[in-house]
Amino acid sequence: MRRPESPRPAPAAPDLPPRPLRWLFLDLNSYFASVEQQLQPSLRGKPVIVAPVGSDTTVAIAASVEAKRYGIRTGTPVWEAKRLCRELVVTPARHKRYVEFHDAIVAEIWRHIPVTRVCSIDEVACRLLDNENARDHATALAHRIKAGICANVGSCLTSSVGIAPNRLLAKLASDLQKPDGLVVFEDRDLPHALYRLHLRDIAGIGAKMEARLARDGVNDIRQLCERRPRAAGHAWGGTDGDRLWYLLHGVDLPEKPTRTRTVGHSHVLSPSKRGYEPARLTARRLALKAASRLRRKGYRARLLVLHVRFETDRAMWRTSIRLPATQDSFVVLDRLDALLPRLREAAQARGGGFAVRMIGVTLSEIEPAEGDQPSLFAALDPSDPLARETRGLALSCAMDRINQRFGKTAVSVGALHGGRLDHVGSKIAFGRIPELDEFHE
Repeated sequence: MRRPESPRPAPAAPDLPPRPLRWLFLDLNSYFASVEQQLQPSLRGKPVIVAPVGSDTTVAIAASVEAKRYGIRTGTPVWEAKRLCRELVVTPARHKRYVEFHDAIVAEIWRHIPVTRVCSIDEVACRLLDNENARDHATALAHRIKAGICANVGSCLTSSVGIAPNRLLAKLASDLQKPDGLVVFEDRDLPHALYRLHLRDIAGIGAKMEARLARDGVNDIRQLCERRPRAAGHAWGGTDGDRLWYLLHGVDLPEKPTRTRTVGHSHVLSPSKRGYEPARLTARRLALKAASRLRRKGYRARLLVLHVRFETDRAMWRTSIRLPATQDSFVVLDRLDALLPRLREAAQARGGGFAVRMIGVTLSEIEPAEGDQPSLFAALDPSDPLARETRGLALSCAMDRINQRFGKTAVSVGALHGGRLDHVGSKIAFGRIPELDEFHE
């Protein structure tokens, strides 16, 4: 009779390299709302939200610390926020001021430590050197940075700081104590200090990834960390699936290179300006802004995407058209005009009249324009049809220079149409910070 085999012990986890404190991550608290409280002393200590337009149908893009105590968050509809807090103050967004304050904050941080990476409009990551990464030295540095921002930029601008062996863990630590917190993860704390967090707290894990992990038997961070790296990577999927396992254990892995893939802008239309003509004019203005930004960054695009949310159906509708590799505003506008009939047809198919809530234009499949061969037709008479593209690009660049010097409406393609067009100045997506030049486009 064969003896039953004794159960095999679980394979030991791989030996890990030394994991000293290497990153300081600073997250500004309720940033847009805090800037407004700094600029408007009457708002200090009051529940405040920042909204893109003066309408109850839009959503909060930021909520002050006081507003958050009522359950109001980024994305809360304005009408709901007013219901949750009767004393709520709604203030319009001033994106240019947020960029100005951002630049001042980054400059202040540089006074204490080099800024390794600006992660978003309200998040900055700094790499600690060997003479800065002892726990007491790192925490003292964090306190000096926080105090410097309050003293030299604004007393309303508090921040939460996380310190950890890698940037992902430092970001997680900064989220644990708000507002005005300071949390440190040392190697001896890992990974068990993370077990109280949810999978969705980790950047990169959304609803779909959470469901995928659950299908593989991973329902929390503990279960992910207790696997071998390769098994954890299999649950995560992809060529670098085991990367998260090592990061959660404190290993400071090299950053993966990234590059710009799209350039675009979108705009929520005012309730009184959601018909076809205001939507068309807004799309043209957004296309001009995107093309100007494309030229300033030194890229050209091969695809134009028009995307819309209708009032009757909040699902995103989109259509696209190919471009010749270009950064010419006139070529972009010409292709946009070819997409607009599709937009009208889509609106008619939904019924209820034409009512666009949000419209956006994106230039995609972008690539560096450096090294382009000059046009063979650049020396032709400007009236020659073959010189059209050269003329268009030269005129587009000239418009950029004029608008930068004299204001974004100094010259435009077509009439400005008086007050019929919403203001479509640059706005901040939390993952991308507009350069100040964009407010002149």
